[in-house]
Parts: sequence; C-alpha cells; structure tokens
Amino acid sequence: MSDKDYLKDISEIKEMMNKSSRFISLSGLSGILAGIYALVGAYLAKFILANYNYLSQRKNPMNIDETQFKLIVIAVVVAVLSIVTAFILTRKKAKQHGTSIWDSTTKRLLFNFLVPLFTGGIFSLILLNQGFYGFIAPATLIFYGLALFSASKYTFGNVKYLGIAEIILGLISMNYIGYGLYFWAIGFGVLHIIYGTLMYFKYDK
Repeated sequence: MSDKDYLKDISEIKEMMNKSSRFISLSGLSGILAGIYALVGAYLAKFILANYNYLSQRKNPMNIDETQFKLIVIAVVVAVLSIVTAFILTRKKAKQHGTSIWDSTTKRLLFNFLVPLFTGGIFSLILLNQGFYGFIAPATLIFYGLALFSASKYTFGNVKYLGIAEIILGLISMNYIGYGLYFWAIGFGVLHIIYGTLMYFKYDK
C-alpha cells in the first residue's frame, strides 16, 4: 500500500470520526428563515409598543397587561416557527445524507444548548416581572449567544462565532437601554440571515 493510500485511509477515518462526534445536518436555510421570522416579529413588536405607557406599568410590575401579553405571544410564535422550520429542514438534510437526526451527539448538543437558553429565558421572565424591561433584550442576546457557544463543539465550529457575535451585541446593547428592540432585530434577525446564508452556500449547495 502506497503512502497515498495510507493518507486517503487516514483522511476517511478522520471524516467518519468527525461525523460521528458532530451534528452536521443543520440547515443554513433554517437560519435564514429564523432571521426573517425575527424581523417580522420585531416589526410587529415595534408597532405594538408605539403607544405603550412604560411609566404606568412600572408602578405595577407584577401585572402583565395586554401589551406585554401580545409581546410574549409574538416571541413564542417566532420561537416555535423557528424550531419547527429547523426541525423540518434538518430532518430533510439528514435523510439526504443518510444520517440519523437523533443520536447521542444530538442529545449532547441539545443539553449544552438548552441549559443556558432556559436559564436566560427564566432570567428574562424575572426581569419582566420586576419591571426591568430595558434589560430583557440584552439578556436574551447574551444567553442565546452563550447557548450557541456551548453547543458549538457538537456541530459546525462556525456556530461559536455566531454565539460570540450575539454575546458582544448583547453587551453593547446594555449601554443603549431603550433601543433593545433594534439590537434584538439585529441579533436574532440580521445575524441569523447572514450566518444562514454563509452556511447555505458552504454546506447546503
């Protein structure tokens, strides 16, 4: 066996090990669509908040009024649409590659992703309950970025750069309280579209 054959075998073994230890069926198109959902959600939220009286709500932070309920519904709908879209497109891609969507790697990825994400979700609800509305957008961006960074070792390495970008954006937005919706739109909308587009042309085409 020649050196060329040895190198080829080693390369194939490394590729197989990489596939078995990383979840590589993520769809770039799902990232693009998630970004679009987020931008639509941000637009609707801006429309709803146009005449919202923060001062009156600050006096009774324990009460969730109609406006806040609408915002929560928008956030939930955007999240559900993003998750369902990601699941459908990821499953389709996995079938095309003849791989399983649910294995030990997927479980590790979800665990590392969901722990920071749920922590951030609970923290954001506490902020909402206490009336600290301006810190909700930065908190969601930071915890989402931490979730991506934590899960990146079980999928495409590029995911960690999206996570870092989300964290940095969240920290910056802490200095511009009152403009959180714009930062939220950039983080969950624009960055997702850019990242999803890069992933699509690199891995999906």
